[in-house]
Amino acid sequence: MKDRQPEPPRRRVPGPSRPARNGRPAAPRRPAPGPGARRPRPAPAKAPAALRLGSPRPRLRMVSLGLTLILIAFVVRLLQVQAVDASTYAARAEQHRYVEHVLAAERGGITDRSGVALATSVDAYDITADPTMFRPADTAPTKSSPAPVVPNDAPEQAAALLAPILGLDADVVAKKLRTPKTRYVLLARRQTPQVWKQIKDLKTTLAERAGREKTASVIAGVFADPSSKRVYPNGDLAAGILGWVNADGKGGGGVEQQLNKDLAGKPGKIRYAQSGGRQVPTAGSNEQPAVPGSDVELTIDRDIQWAAQKAITDQVKKSGADRGYVMVQDTRTGEVLAMANAPGFDPNDLSQANSTALGNAALQDAYEPGSTAKIMSMAAVIEEHAATPDTHVTVPNRLHRGDRLFQDDVDHPTWHLTLNGVLAKSSNIGTILATGQLGKTQPQANRVLYSYLHKFGIGSPTGLGFPGETSGILAPAAKWSTSQQYTIPFGQGFSINAMQAASVYSTIANGGVRVEPTLVRGTKGPDGRFTPAPRPKENRVVSAKTAKTIAQMLESVVDDEEGTGAKARIPGYRVAGKTGTANRVDPATGRYKGYTSSFAGFAPADQPRITVYCAIQNATKGSYFGGQICGPIYKQVMEFALKTLQVPPTGAEPARLPVSFQP
Repeated sequence: MKDRQPEPPRRRVPGPSRPARNGRPAAPRRPAPGPGARRPRPAPAKAPAALRLGSPRPRLRMVSLGLTLILIAFVVRLLQVQAVDASTYAARAEQHRYVEHVLAAERGGITDRSGVALATSVDAYDITADPTMFRPADTAPTKSSPAPVVPNDAPEQAAALLAPILGLDADVVAKKLRTPKTRYVLLARRQTPQVWKQIKDLKTTLAERAGREKTASVIAGVFADPSSKRVYPNGDLAAGILGWVNADGKGGGGVEQQLNKDLAGKPGKIRYAQSGGRQVPTAGSNEQPAVPGSDVELTIDRDIQWAAQKAITDQVKKSGADRGYVMVQDTRTGEVLAMANAPGFDPNDLSQANSTALGNAALQDAYEPGSTAKIMSMAAVIEEHAATPDTHVTVPNRLHRGDRLFQDDVDHPTWHLTLNGVLAKSSNIGTILATGQLGKTQPQANRVLYSYLHKFGIGSPTGLGFPGETSGILAPAAKWSTSQQYTIPFGQGFSINAMQAASVYSTIANGGVRVEPTLVRGTKGPDGRFTPAPRPKENRVVSAKTAKTIAQMLESVVDDEEGTGAKARIPGYRVAGKTGTANRVDPATGRYKGYTSSFAGFAPADQPRITVYCAIQNATKGSYFGGQICGPIYKQVMEFALKTLQVPPTGAEPARLPVSFQP
C-alpha cells in the first residue's frame, strides 16, 4: 500500500468587506483561524433583567375604601328604616303578615219528631273591612312601592256605595271605616250570598277602573268571612218553642238557647299569610277545622202544632183576648206533641215582633188555674177515702167560711149533688165541703191537700228545663191565709203554667203516674249517631183505681146534660174533660181584672192517648166562660190529633155516674 501523501494546507481567503455604515469604511473581516489554532471563546451572554412587582398598598387602600363606602350605605339605610321611617315601614309590614281568623261552626238543625225541618242554617257572609286600607297615610307611595294614594274621603265614598247594599246608614258605615288602631271591623253580619256577590262585582269594577286611571279603589279593603244564617222555614210555627239566634250567633230564647252548646258546635281557626288583605296562596296556611253542631229532634208533631196554633190564634182574635195557649201531650210517654202560643212571632224577622209576644208564654206565664184544678182536690178526696163519686153533697147558694162568703158562678137554689155532680157542675161550694173531709181539722185537711198538689207537680219545675220557665206559686200549707185554705181547693190562691196544668190531666190519664214532660227526643252528632234523650222521671201520685174513677167523673162534665163541657164532645169518642173560669190577676196592676178561661181533658176517656189543654187570658168579646170559648178549641185540636195519630174509638159505653140525688 502506498503511503498517503499529506494534503497541502488550504489558503483562507478573506471574505468581502462589509459595506460602510454612515459613510464610515467597513472594517475588514477577521481571517478564520488556521488548522490547529484555537477558536476564541465567545463572551458569556448577559442575564435578562428581573421583573419587579408594584407596591400592594394602593390597591388595599382602594378595596378598604370601597368596603367602607358600602358599609356606610348600609348603616344609612338601616338608620332610615329603623329611625327615620320606622313608622312607615312598620305600617307597611303590618299589611304583609300572618293573620288568624275564626272558622264558624255550622249550627245544627232542629226537626220535629218525623224529621221535618223546623230550624236550619244556610250559607251567609259577615261583611268586614280593614280600616287601615282607607287611610291615605297608610297607603302613601314610596320609591320601592309606588302604590296609588287613597283619597282622604275614602271612608265616605265607600260607605255611600256599601250602605244601600247592606241596608245600613252611610254615616254608620263611614264611622266604622274610620276606626283607629285596628285592622278589623264588622260592617254587617250574616248577609246572603247575593249581597256578597254584589259587593264583589262592585270591587271588580272599581279595581279595573282604578287600574286604568292609576288610582286606588275605595272599597279594596272590604272583605267577607264565611258564616251561616239561621232560617225557620215554617215562619212563626212553634216559634215559642224554637226561640231564635241573636246577632252573636247564640241562642236567644227557646230550644236555641237551652241547647245552644249542642247546636253551636266548636269553632275552628285558620292562620295564613296575607298581603293587602288577601291570602298569599304560596305561603301556606295552618287550619284547624270547625266541628259542626248536633241536630236536635223534638217531640213536636208539626201538623198537630199547626192545628193547635191556628185554633188558638183564631180564638184569641175573636175574643179580643190578651193571649192564649194550647198544650198537646202524649199521656203515656209525657212527650209534648204541640205547644202553641197566640199571639206569636216570626223568628226570621224579629224587627217586626211585638216584645210582649216573644218567649213562650205557655211556660213563662203564671196564673191561677180555676176549676180545671178541681180534679186534684177530687183525686185527694177519693184517694184518702174521704168520699166516693156517689157521696151526697148538699150545696147551698152561699157558704160562709173564714172571712168570706163563697158562691158558685151562678145563683142557684140548694143543689143536691153527688161528688160526681159537684165536679160535673163545677161547684166551688161543693168542692170546699168535700175537701173539708180530708182532715179532722181544717189545718190538717190543708196539709193533706197540699201534699197532693205538690205530688201533681204544682209549685215545682216541669222537668223541661226551658229558659224562663216559671214553677208557679204554691205556698206551704202552714202559710195559707184564711181565704186561701178555702179558695185553693177550687183553683184560686195559687198559680201554675200551662204545661203543669196539662201534666195534671196526663197523670190521671196515665193511671195516676206522673211522667215528667219532655220536649226533646234526642240529638244527632256530626258523626250521624243518634243519642236519645234521658228517660223522664216517673212518680205515682194516686192509685190506678182512683185515676180511673176521676176519668169517669170527668166524662160526666162533657157527656152529661148537666155538665159544663158539652161543647167539647167528639162524636164516636169518649171524652174526659173539665172547664175552668178563674179570676185573673192583671200583671200590670197586681189586682184581679178579667178572667182566665180554660178547658182540659183527654181522649179516649177509657183508653187515654192524648191530653189537650187550652187557656185564654182576659177575653173581652163574647163569653169568657171556659166551656164556651175553650171547649170548642179542645174539640178542634183533639179531633185533629186523634186522626193524625190514627187513634181509633174504643166503642165501649161510658159509666154515666149519677150527678144528683133526691133528698
